[in-house]
Amino acid sequence: MEENTRNILSSFIFGDMLINYLIDKDEHVTLEMLPLGMEDRVIRDGKTYRPDSLIQCKLVGDAYPGANAGGMSMMNSGTVNDMHYDAQGVTKNGNMTIVSTTLKDRKNHRFVHNLSYTEGDYALECYTEFYNDSDSQSKIEYITSFAIGNMTPFIEGSAVNSMDVCRIRSKWSHEGRLVKESLEELQLEPSWVKWHPLSVRFGQRGSMPVKEYAPFAAVEDKITGVTWGAALKIECSWQMEFYRRDDALVFAGGLADREFGHFLKNVEPGESFETPHSIITVGCGDVDCISQRITRFCDKYLENVPECEKELPVLFNEYCTTWGLPSHENIMNTVNALKGHDVKYFVIDCGWFVEEGKPWGDGMGDYIPSDILFPKGLKYTVDCIREAGFKPGIWYEIDNAGHDSHIYYDESYFLHKDGIPITTEGRRFFNMKDPKVIAYLDEKVIDQIKKYGFEYVKMDYNDTIGIGSDEAESLGEGLRQDREAAVNYVKRVLSNVPGLILENCSSGGHKTEPLMMSLCAMASFSDAHECEHIPLIAAGLHRTILPRQSQIWAVIRKDDSIKRIAWTIINTYLGRMCFSGDVCELTDTQWAKIDEGIAFYHKLSPIVKDGYSYIYRNTGESETELSGYQVVIRVQNDGKELIPAMAKRAYAVINYFGLMNSGTAPESHSASSVVPETISVPLPSNCPRNILESYSGTSIKAHIEGDNLIISPTEGMEALALIFG
Repeated sequence: MEENTRNILSSFIFGDMLINYLIDKDEHVTLEMLPLGMEDRVIRDGKTYRPDSLIQCKLVGDAYPGANAGGMSMMNSGTVNDMHYDAQGVTKNGNMTIVSTTLKDRKNHRFVHNLSYTEGDYALECYTEFYNDSDSQSKIEYITSFAIGNMTPFIEGSAVNSMDVCRIRSKWSHEGRLVKESLEELQLEPSWVKWHPLSVRFGQRGSMPVKEYAPFAAVEDKITGVTWGAALKIECSWQMEFYRRDDALVFAGGLADREFGHFLKNVEPGESFETPHSIITVGCGDVDCISQRITRFCDKYLENVPECEKELPVLFNEYCTTWGLPSHENIMNTVNALKGHDVKYFVIDCGWFVEEGKPWGDGMGDYIPSDILFPKGLKYTVDCIREAGFKPGIWYEIDNAGHDSHIYYDESYFLHKDGIPITTEGRRFFNMKDPKVIAYLDEKVIDQIKKYGFEYVKMDYNDTIGIGSDEAESLGEGLRQDREAAVNYVKRVLSNVPGLILENCSSGGHKTEPLMMSLCAMASFSDAHECEHIPLIAAGLHRTILPRQSQIWAVIRKDDSIKRIAWTIINTYLGRMCFSGDVCELTDTQWAKIDEGIAFYHKLSPIVKDGYSYIYRNTGESETELSGYQVVIRVQNDGKELIPAMAKRAYAVINYFGLMNSGTAPESHSASSVVPETISVPLPSNCPRNILESYSGTSIKAHIEGDNLIISPTEGMEALALIFG
């Protein structure tokens, strides 16, 4: 095995990142990313590695990778071995710099790696273009959006016991779970010959991109304190891969390939294909730092949100009030109960279209307002909401139809597999490429939004297409094209209804990826409407979306204690506050606690909008039998620096779940008063050291001793919020 014989082809300084393009004697190009200032610590000699191309691709007809890689990885195929450096160009577009690196093979194919940097960002955008300059059809069965090589360059040899892989697991009502595993645990240590390929390939298949995993991952060099991270802007099946043959780890990702996601793309002579875009970064710090470099990248997408969104107003959604059966009567009762309280949006959720005796989940698709639920017409109800001082909102599940709808039975409107409409339990999926479908949805969605004057739309999506559809040359490509068309339809809605506020929902948080979040003001964080583990989900999502976009349920029940009300409200301080529940049956005492909590939220909302989060979690493994505690401290920044040297303001959300007892059942909500005397959490160095205000529903207290926050809990399942200055 040869040692490193690569040279630096070119280097670019982008913010606090140094990007090196490495080239070997055979003109293969590798992308290396370093924190600026650490280049002198890179070990160039004495490490053993082959080149790993910055573009990974496999074309039908080229050799598959050998050494038992089949079915495990398609990296370093014959297609990649035949790629050679051709040219590199730099383009300036305002404050954006784009580096385009072109590789060619001997069959008249061009592969272009595009890397762009916008001044002030802490991450880069990366994607690949494929051009078929040959005179015959090419078939792509694997192509990456990004591939970062040479990790870690700071430690000699195989960097044993130094690197962790970080992924975000996701399931219904349990989104945002961080999982860390060492390379050794994942069996990514190179073999004795440093030749045999090793791979951990993961992702999701279908139209819910944050099902199973979020399209985000990171690699921590624990010894050096450097982390690499990436996220995909994608709405269809995707994969990421950690790959290794020798002393260098490769981190790549993009569309799910033919093996993993049934993807095959035909590219005719003279045509091209562009991959989904990715966001990649490197920096000094751990996964929490790197993830917020990526979420901060997405901040630019919110520059043109409606003016009313800039103050992060509180909203009310009636779903947990009526459970899918809104009517003029119960809506007006709720509206009257909310008058005088600081709520700006009122959202009518699902069920406004149901036929008598049928559940809402089987009836979407026709979207004819019920004249039984709204005897004076839906517009009359909407006008009443607006006259009461609220911005009216409505729910749609645009892409799907239920089996109680009439449109469901016209099979020509829907995606097919094996020549049969793709049908799950009660749902079919519109063919979003079909002009007939677009015309139908324009009438049912865009025209009705305009007709009734809705200013807010909750856009839901409650099942997955699965591996794909017949409407293209492969199932995976059928899915990709359909989801691309669906994104274009969201853009169509926004262009036809200027100023519309869009909420991204997919059975809670199953579409909270950067592409859809770039189009929406906010997202439903989860369907964990009233669960006690809400703060675990909400904190975990600080790693994947901006807190200002994370809409957290605050469901208040008529029998809730003041303790429970404060717990519920404090959880929403980790994002956006969305009320629901028994608001028509609350006492003055309960409302007083709610109003106090809303007022407290407005004091800290500027930090929710522009801040940096530190997450301290000491809990058991279970998210259903809760124990331990979680503390999130978020410091305010000025909108420019990612991590301020010293913040003027900060806030903390403290959740004490219960006593941890050697892995046995934790203290329950109403259990014993045996609690630790104090809990000590280190304050970030940039957090102010004065507690200005607090909000709680119990006697839990906190004070500062030196550089530590000392918390004194009083009972299980209690919460405390603090503002520092």
